[in-house]
Amino acid sequence: MMRVRLKFFSIALLAFAFPASVWATNGYFSHGTSIAEKGMAGAGVAYSQDTLAAANNPAGMVWQGARYDIGAAVFGPMREYKATGGPTPGFPSGRPTFSIGDGDQSIDSDNEAFLIPQFGYNWVINDDSTVGVSVFGNGGMNTEYKGGTATVFDGVGAFNVLPGTYGDGTAGVDLSQLFIATTYAAKVSDKTSWGVSGIIAYQRFEAKGLANFSPFSSDPSNLTNNDHDTATGIGIRLGFQTEISPGVRFGAAYQPEIDMSEFDDYAGLFAEDGDFDIPSNFTVGLAIDVRDHGVLVVDLQQINYEDVPAVSNSIEPLTPGGSCTAPGMGPGGSGVGDGCLGGDDGAGFGWEDMTVLKVGYQWQDGDMTWRVGFSTGDQPIPSSEVVFNILAPGVVEEHITFGFTKQLDAESAINFAAMYAPSVSVDGTNTFDTSQEIELEMDQYELAFTYNRRL
Repeated sequence: MMRVRLKFFSIALLAFAFPASVWATNGYFSHGTSIAEKGMAGAGVAYSQDTLAAANNPAGMVWQGARYDIGAAVFGPMREYKATGGPTPGFPSGRPTFSIGDGDQSIDSDNEAFLIPQFGYNWVINDDSTVGVSVFGNGGMNTEYKGGTATVFDGVGAFNVLPGTYGDGTAGVDLSQLFIATTYAAKVSDKTSWGVSGIIAYQRFEAKGLANFSPFSSDPSNLTNNDHDTATGIGIRLGFQTEISPGVRFGAAYQPEIDMSEFDDYAGLFAEDGDFDIPSNFTVGLAIDVRDHGVLVVDLQQINYEDVPAVSNSIEPLTPGGSCTAPGMGPGGSGVGDGCLGGDDGAGFGWEDMTVLKVGYQWQDGDMTWRVGFSTGDQPIPSSEVVFNILAPGVVEEHITFGFTKQLDAESAINFAAMYAPSVSVDGTNTFDTSQEIELEMDQYELAFTYNRRL
């Protein structure tokens, strides 16, 4: 029997080893991983219910017993940008010089449906400890803008209308993140537990359509259109759960920044020669019993995007007076200065830290468990950073969720969760043509299913 289970686990791990490209929902972090938590807007750091809960709080694994969970989500992000006004003749010398479109322009991103698999397995060591493995996508981003035009300075005094958002054909990025978390969890008492996950993190990235930024890159040959590159890293996540009074549980989890290997093929795009680490984050929360069959869960999550210069550095170094200059405009030149794309203080997306409040409610009705949830947080993109964030419009702020578990028998169940993130837009001035306004807009949908079985 053990040999069969190990074979099943190995096949499942291989099947989920290559993540789908996806734009997650709190910036580029997923709003939740466990299907039970997804049904409650991602809340559950104090109330774990399956083997994917390790993504939120490793301490919860010890309460799950021997079991596995397997499933997938279908995720639909709808992304659009609008550019109004411009182009303006007479761009400043020695700066990126383009206007989005030739007048007004509105483009939707392609790729509006993604399949995101997940898998978890938990083994019981003894009455007080377990070890488990959880495989899941932590987050990512994907955009692909076909069509459109840009008005671009050619470096020798002329302006040309060229195809593509930035004048270099189809523009977009593709970032996937896969986590494999091996978790040890133990009970301190019948009301308290702790856990630690050792994490293997894998990232895959591609950018295209950015060649007109070449004069402001420290390494133009590794700026764009280099197919997919990969990066790996090792990290940990720590967790704690306890009942602080009858019917009231507290949970907390912390994940330090994960140092990833560099995207060498994009060393001329991301600050610090292609470095794109995974930011630190922590969550605290409560789970409160409501009468005999209900549970109210409340989480507060902090995502420290400002840990990662590639994400948080402003585009300001590329503006007049900034720390990047282009001695010669046009193909073949490269930027000079630490603020150039790929430099030690290279320009980035300007993202700010994000704090997310998640509230969910669950109640039991016979062999059905029902869930609803709501989360809210300020999106991380300032209005001054819109032009580069056409590539990465992570602007949604609220999530409305619903879910259920249907018990099939004493050992197995099916689980479902649905999410809708209402449309949010952010608008600001084009950094490289101040007569032009750019608006980013996104809304999202998700359906997720899993099957679980106790062993």
